[in-house]
Amino acid sequence: MAQRIQFARTGGPEVIELVEATPAEPAAGEVRVRNQAVGLNFIDIYFRTGLYPAPGLPSGLGTEGAGVIEAVGEGVTHLAAGDRVAYAQGPLGAYAEQHVLPADKVVVLPEAIDVETAAAGMLKGLTVQYLLRQTAPLQGGETILWHAAAGGVGSIACQWAKALGVRLIGTVSSPEKAALAEKNGAWATIDYTKEDVVERVRELTHGEMCDVVYDSVGKDTWETSLDCLKPRSLMVSFGNASGAVEGVNIGILNQKGSLFVTRPSLNGYADTRERLEWMAGELFAMLQSGQVTVDISNRYPLAEAGKAQEALQGRQTTGSTILLP
Repeated sequence: MAQRIQFARTGGPEVIELVEATPAEPAAGEVRVRNQAVGLNFIDIYFRTGLYPAPGLPSGLGTEGAGVIEAVGEGVTHLAAGDRVAYAQGPLGAYAEQHVLPADKVVVLPEAIDVETAAAGMLKGLTVQYLLRQTAPLQGGETILWHAAAGGVGSIACQWAKALGVRLIGTVSSPEKAALAEKNGAWATIDYTKEDVVERVRELTHGEMCDVVYDSVGKDTWETSLDCLKPRSLMVSFGNASGAVEGVNIGILNQKGSLFVTRPSLNGYADTRERLEWMAGELFAMLQSGQVTVDISNRYPLAEAGKAQEALQGRQTTGSTILLP
């Protein structure tokens, strides 16, 4: 038997429960990982609340973790029992001592990277990789706006953007979060609780505005984000922390300067084992070089997953949060 987190109905943190379950044997093409650390991400809250529907209830939670392969299914050749591994995709259920998932979603972890860093940084780091290196292939010299720059994804983005020679303007909600974003390499910060984001962007860029805006907040920042862009530039909406963007008249993109908009996801980019391994290789290289570090500011036991989600949803956290089975 092994412990896992599950929810039988959607709702607040109170729907989360810790249960004992018998781990499944991996089928063909699958592996079973004994988790040593599990990543906490905003998308987990979307599933718990029902914004993203789970395949069925009761359901596990989480898609990110790191640990050791316990068993491999038929046909798996690139992984073996005993391998240190990490993953950020696959079926819900990573909030558990053991997790079975497709082998193609799992990568071998370099010895230089510890399991806590991997669990805290895989999904967030791969997200930053596709956003900065693929969705908008930044070459250096661009000016971008990044909402929630002191969060887990934002903290990595600040560092990676600086390494690329990109000027990242980060929005934050406090002086402490501004200091953290700037420490991580943000070119400038804007406290959206006190400053007009659009006007401050205009001042910082001398009226040029931004080449790309990266928005994980959603409904509350949609129009602000569009107003921070240069004509013919790109709006990247990759999250819904304040709720989904709905009811948009596509004509607004014309009115605000023939803008482009995209709504990408990790699954849309890391859609083959080869692409996943390439993306993870870039992330691991950034971690091993020291150009990107993962700040783990919060650690919770697996049993306190609800408390951890509550802190994340309440924007009480900076950096990354992990669960420890």
